[in-house]
Amino acid sequence: MLKVLIAEDELIIADMLEQFLIEQGFDVCGIARTVADAVALGELHKPDVAILDVRLARGGYGTEVAKHLKRGAQLGVLYATGESRNSNLSPSDGEAVITKPYRLEDVVRALKIVHEIATVGTSAPPYPSGLQLLARSTPSAQALAA
Repeated sequence: MLKVLIAEDELIIADMLEQFLIEQGFDVCGIARTVADAVALGELHKPDVAILDVRLARGGYGTEVAKHLKRGAQLGVLYATGESRNSNLSPSDGEAVITKPYRLEDVVRALKIVHEIATVGTSAPPYPSGLQLLARSTPSAQALAA
């Protein structure tokens, strides 16, 4: 069972996502709306994967959370955003980005892909709709980018 951290400033989205992930067998360690809260939850619970909204409450960014929590950890990071094509996310920020609105089933598959990339360095298709890998130069990432 993968342990997941959710950082999302829209509580209705976060609550819906948390409930669905629990139903799918994930262990959700908590929901954070701000960078500080997400970092605190991550340090306390040491999640396997995190789904981070690109923009968080109080002007924070999910990249700040990832930068802090990925130090010395194999944390897989999935960003959620409404504007993935215009993002400045890079492989150093995390493993993938999924575009809102997304299907909850697609988030489940995306989190599994992100975990695979973080732990073994690659992941094989099929990829859910709206998922863009930020991953290193793996064959899978190359195929998706094409």
